[in-house]
Amino acid sequence: MKEIVAIIGASNKPDRYAYKALKNLLSKGHIPVPINPRLEDIDGLKCYPNLESYPDKIDTITLYLRPAHLLPMVPQIIKIKPKRVIFNPGTEDAEIMEQLEEKGIEAQEACTLVLLNTNQF
Repeated sequence: MKEIVAIIGASNKPDRYAYKALKNLLSKGHIPVPINPRLEDIDGLKCYPNLESYPDKIDTITLYLRPAHLLPMVPQIIKIKPKRVIFNPGTEDAEIMEQLEEKGIEAQEACTLVLLNTNQF
């Protein structure tokens, strides 16, 4: 099923996992939504400065930011109420995950690239 997937910490650098996830999401038929206030676009795909600036419903959020940078975004994540948030390696934070779960948002510790490449996304 095609999902709208916000990539928090999206990057335009091909060696970054966030960039690889964007390309992989596209190749699997999903709709990636890059979130990065410092970029206008990534390979022609519009970048949004934050979650609230994207006009449609977001199904999944995949994280590529350290927990210290994520903490201020938690209220925004809760407000838009995605079905799940994927905490990629290095982004895990038990406190943030608990806050999301309490609000009915699935918090998943996983690698988006592995999920996509093993058809578990």
